[in-house]
Amino acid sequence: MMPIKKIIDISWPVTPDMTAYKDKKEVAFKHVATFQQDRYRKSTITLSAHAGTHVDAPSHFVEQGVTIDQVELAQLMGPCVVLDMTQWSEKITAGDLEKHDIKKDAIVLLKTKNSFFSATAPFDPNFVYIDLTAAQYLADKQIKAIGIDYIGIEHHQPGHETHEIFFKNGVAIIEGLRLEDVEQGKYFFCCLPLKVIGLDGTPARAILLVE
Repeated sequence: MMPIKKIIDISWPVTPDMTAYKDKKEVAFKHVATFQQDRYRKSTITLSAHAGTHVDAPSHFVEQGVTIDQVELAQLMGPCVVLDMTQWSEKITAGDLEKHDIKKDAIVLLKTKNSFFSATAPFDPNFVYIDLTAAQYLADKQIKAIGIDYIGIEHHQPGHETHEIFFKNGVAIIEGLRLEDVEQGKYFFCCLPLKVIGLDGTPARAILLVE
């Protein structure tokens, strides 16, 4: 690896008032010891496995899908491309992606208008999402991971087709990225989900390295 020039944190800040899917608040902090009373500080965190920046495991929507501890870290690290899709206001389709040179085994991160929402804004049901044609197009390209800048990658799809297409083609899914200050281009991506056992997803810290 070339010397690192810059690290860009693209993780969603975790706070009790952070944006939550359909405003189902699932993050809470509790201070169980304070410096004033106990001469040390200790806190507990309660949060959803799909809060903020997180990795979905196939078991999220696939009956026999693997859990998050079985997702290979190699899928979540490597050269990536950030595509500026901020001109679209509803969804990303296959046609929107065709002009881009997407390579096999790439990690693709989509920057949309979602990136300009506040990290604590109420849930917006009209967020830009990836439709099933785009999912199939990327799966056919044999990418290894897809990332989106909102806490969901699809909506208005009762069968969760976008998720299922990616999962059945071995594509890892990262949701809840923050790409407002990231320009289109090539980077090295690193996303490390918590090592929890048997769950359908977990929060993660995601960064881009500029080499």
